[in-house]
Amino acid sequence: MGVIASIRSALARGLAPTAAPLAGVSGGGWWPTTVREPYTGAWQQNVEIRQDTVLTYSAVFACVTLIASDIGKLCLRLVKRSDDGVWLEADSPAFSPVLRKANRYQTIAKTVEQWITSKLVWGNAYVLKQRDGRGVVVALYVLDPCRVTPLVAPDGSVYYQLHRNDLAGEAVTGIADTVILPASEIIHDTMVCLFHPLVGVSPIYASGLAAMQGLAIQGSATTFFTNGSRPSGLLVVPAGMTAPQLAQAKTDWETFNGPGNAGKVAVIAADIKYTQLTMNAVDAQLIEQLKWSAETVCSCYHVPPYMIGVGDPPPYANVEPLLQQYYSQCIQSLLNNFEKSLDEGLGILEPVNGTQYGTEFDVDDLIWMDTLTKTKAAADAIGSGGMAPDEARMKYFGLGPVTGGDTPYMQQQMFSLKALAKRDANDPFVRPTPAPVAAAPASDELPPSQITATARHLYAKALEARAA
Repeated sequence: MGVIASIRSALARGLAPTAAPLAGVSGGGWWPTTVREPYTGAWQQNVEIRQDTVLTYSAVFACVTLIASDIGKLCLRLVKRSDDGVWLEADSPAFSPVLRKANRYQTIAKTVEQWITSKLVWGNAYVLKQRDGRGVVVALYVLDPCRVTPLVAPDGSVYYQLHRNDLAGEAVTGIADTVILPASEIIHDTMVCLFHPLVGVSPIYASGLAAMQGLAIQGSATTFFTNGSRPSGLLVVPAGMTAPQLAQAKTDWETFNGPGNAGKVAVIAADIKYTQLTMNAVDAQLIEQLKWSAETVCSCYHVPPYMIGVGDPPPYANVEPLLQQYYSQCIQSLLNNFEKSLDEGLGILEPVNGTQYGTEFDVDDLIWMDTLTKTKAAADAIGSGGMAPDEARMKYFGLGPVTGGDTPYMQQQMFSLKALAKRDANDPFVRPTPAPVAAAPASDELPPSQITATARHLYAKALEARAA
């Protein structure tokens, strides 16, 4: 079943022709092409912050590409819950193929990158599902968020209006340029929803002004250095000069000192003095201003500034704590939302034939340890009994199992808390009283085992009397 057949099947399952678009929503987000006005009254001056313009700022581009590429390089795998409650990597003919190849023109890594990039730039990721005859999802297409609009029917049902997208296959004859699909056919992953639960807001909404400031600083610096590092100024002329003389003096000065004329000698007959007006890069603290704007962008994306080349990294000998901070503060929520959205989209939230499946990113791919660190980690894991040798070999070195390596080991002197509690129930420093030793019978007496019960009783009485 192709994309078009999937759309027709979805339409047959139910469409709300009375569904209406959300107020204020058009395309990819709450404000799809602009981020409102940067300051009060900016719209009267035709000043706006556009996504396509903000993305040209290096800090925004670096944050988006860093996060998207880091998540894209993580291995996305299918897992299942064992009887012991442990999630193990699994393979299923219904779910594994789409996790290996999401669609006909993208690798799974590029699909993940596009998914995350759409969230980071537009605040929303819309993914169209293609099903086969069994209703199983066999392909995923990340749509252009500017061409998707969420709709809400009067009964609260959610639908999505899709505009023509040839790459995803909607342009086949018989399908209109616009189609409305139920929410069951779209995976919708949002950033933080500040205004409506169906519309995520991009970090650009908060960092746009800082990005525009950084672009303005860079543009001013470009003009400054294009002009031979000479700031703008004022020509002071003697009183009494006519208008033609003033115009000629201005022309002469621009001719010798304009762009491309750096180093030329200006010769002007009139008694003219030059007074600098614009601050130079040092006076304006250009580097500090650029650093501040870049750090503001990083704070909105929760990316440590040193990871995009803004400032020096913390003086830590081990990089793992830094990556752990980056993981927990920046990409962990993106990973969790991706996994949950994909689980729901593939229909594996509930057990399938008695088996609970799920999707999971291998976050170990984020940290590439050196040989010494991997060896130490493997030795500690085996020595503490946390891993069997085979598990450590596979996790840290990618090696296969060995004979006898499937059993965790523990030092013999280790005791369980239960055993120690039982030992401490009695005073371990008190020596027990030895049991009394019965006197040996006389040589002419029979052993106790050879006499009757009555005789044994009388015999015991005799021994007691003898002892007394």
